Amino acid sequence: MLFLKLLGESFGFAFSALRGNKTRTLLSLLGITIGIMTIIGVFSAVDTLRSNLESSIEKLGSKSIYVSKWPWDGGPDFPWWKYVNRPEPSIEDFEKLQERLTMADGICYNITVSNRTIQFGSNNIEGAVISGVSFDFYKIRNIEFSSGRYFTNLESDNGTPIAMIGSTVAEGLFPSMDPIGKQIDLLGRKVTVVGVFKSEGEGMLLDVSLDNAVVVPLNFIKNLVYVENHSPNIVVRAAAKYPLEETESEVRGIMRSIHRLSPKQEDDFSLNKTTIITAQLDQLFAIINGAGLFIGIFSILVGGFGIANIMFVSVKERTPLIGIQKSLGAKNFFILSQFLIEAILLCILGGLIGLGIVYFLAFIIKLGLGVGIVVDFGKVVLTLVLSTMIGLIAGIIPAVMAARLDPVEAIRS
Repeated sequence: MLFLKLLGESFGFAFSALRGNKTRTLLSLLGITIGIMTIIGVFSAVDTLRSNLESSIEKLGSKSIYVSKWPWDGGPDFPWWKYVNRPEPSIEDFEKLQERLTMADGICYNITVSNRTIQFGSNNIEGAVISGVSFDFYKIRNIEFSSGRYFTNLESDNGTPIAMIGSTVAEGLFPSMDPIGKQIDLLGRKVTVVGVFKSEGEGMLLDVSLDNAVVVPLNFIKNLVYVENHSPNIVVRAAAKYPLEETESEVRGIMRSIHRLSPKQEDDFSLNKTTIITAQLDQLFAIINGAGLFIGIFSILVGGFGIANIMFVSVKERTPLIGIQKSLGAKNFFILSQFLIEAILLCILGGLIGLGIVYFLAFIIKLGLGVGIVVDFGKVVLTLVLSTMIGLIAGIIPAVMAARLDPVEAIRS
């Protein structure tokens, strides 16, 4: 009980000292607030970027294998000459894979015709992306409709001139009417709109949104463009009951058989997975997090040095008071705890203010730009613990000096 009573009195003295020197307290808080705000702000920016990229990658399908000409693991030393003469995945490859695969839930062939103009009456959309897909596209890509429907298997097989359009395309072409059933002009043909995708929003770096896309049956578009000039790929979705690696092995074996490759020949195709991108992201964000941590710790240390300086000044100012307290029987622990509590309170208050500013800015950005800022609670707790440690370290030397003062010399000063 005596210990708790002394601790309570120490809190009282610490609060009294902070209230009595408002300007100094405010300046001390400012240093640690900027440090905490910097470190949480850097971590939040990195976490937000990572979250956005991961959500974009998730749209590609974590259980999907992309059969392509080019591998995804590029870089400054990318040996492009090894892949430039490879054949593009053909519709014949797709059809044979579809016949022989046993470990897949779906298989889709798609091509992308970029930067095209879509028209309806006097309205037009420039820079639209036209995707020609086979029927299993809905199994590969999670899609939702704001209106309309997906095309049927019969429409896919017959190459019916129909289209599903993204929300941005719908808003541009049909600002005040229902797009369903209307005919749009693309690639010199009239195409009937049967569905409108729900808005997905654009990604920060990796944009795989369907908002600016027009999706048509593969058997329709293959008669209008030369398929192999438009980055075709075959997407295989692994069955849930099989590991992705087993499905990948089956796809590799069948593709090698289709291309008649001998055991000594290298693959003339690439099997890409989202794990390739996530592995590269892990390396990138490990570097960014390290840089952010360095900047944040440096900022907090600057604030810590400021608090240490203020605490030395505080000890000098209150030396006569310390002498009186010790002459009345105050123990070293009581004197020590006053200054430690004062330093720790400064850091915690500065940390909370910095955290509040970060949350306020996140709210403003969300309100103004529609971008959700990720503030990791675990990193918030870690940062507050770190700021408390900085306060403890910054206050320990001045506190020890105060506790060791000789009462007579202290009063005389």
